[in-house]
Amino acid sequence: MNKRRKVYEGKAKILYEGPETGTLIQYFKDDATAFNNEKHDLIEGKGILNNRFSEFFMTRIAALGVPTHFIRRLNMREQLVRKVEIVPVEVIVRNVVAGSMSRRLGIDEGTPLPRSIVEFSYKDDALGDPLVSDEHITALGWATPPELDEIVNMTLRINDFLMGLFAGIGIRLIDFKLEFGRHIEDGMMRILLADEISPDNCRLWDFETGEKLDKDRFRHDLGGTKEAYQEVARRLGLLQEASEPLNHTGPVLVSEN
Repeated sequence: MNKRRKVYEGKAKILYEGPETGTLIQYFKDDATAFNNEKHDLIEGKGILNNRFSEFFMTRIAALGVPTHFIRRLNMREQLVRKVEIVPVEVIVRNVVAGSMSRRLGIDEGTPLPRSIVEFSYKDDALGDPLVSDEHITALGWATPPELDEIVNMTLRINDFLMGLFAGIGIRLIDFKLEFGRHIEDGMMRILLADEISPDNCRLWDFETGEKLDKDRFRHDLGGTKEAYQEVARRLGLLQEASEPLNHTGPVLVSEN
């Protein structure tokens, strides 16, 4: 059996060469990291859940007309994706003040924003992913003005969709982070939503209790990280109450046709 060639390994995922030109296999690890990898642990089954989350969200976002890198899920931990040239900018959408915004501006966490705010950070762990402006992005050639306009428009459409989806299951979408990339197909270049969407890169609070249902449970030693992810999956209809492949003692991931 031929060994697959590793293209890239990040904190939570590994990318392997895909079976066809222009494709990659994205493998979801169980690693949990925070504070630019200063904090690290393994959470059994997290990669399985995040693979399923990302399939769920990417499929529905594509149905809105927003192009994504996702092609199909291959197995419990892997999905086939289109190969993209990642734009070196993280796009952050904030609906409620939390995390670094609260610390930077001295505003109480949980303060609602009058409108959604889009921020950008330069993808560089060594620099701590510093905030940058649209002027930085276009002047330094990370994205052209038309590309950035397209990215922002897609981001706001995704935010509207996700806010409604989560509200319908009793979850408040506080903020989240997206990545985009360039993909060339049939001689045409287009911007695609890439990376993943999961509780790893979304802040999700229960509407009634304010309980955190995302990676902040790991960041701040609240415990129950895996259980929080499972609760989000259960509300989305991705888990059923039966024996489960994560630890063989809980719910099982529901397969989507």
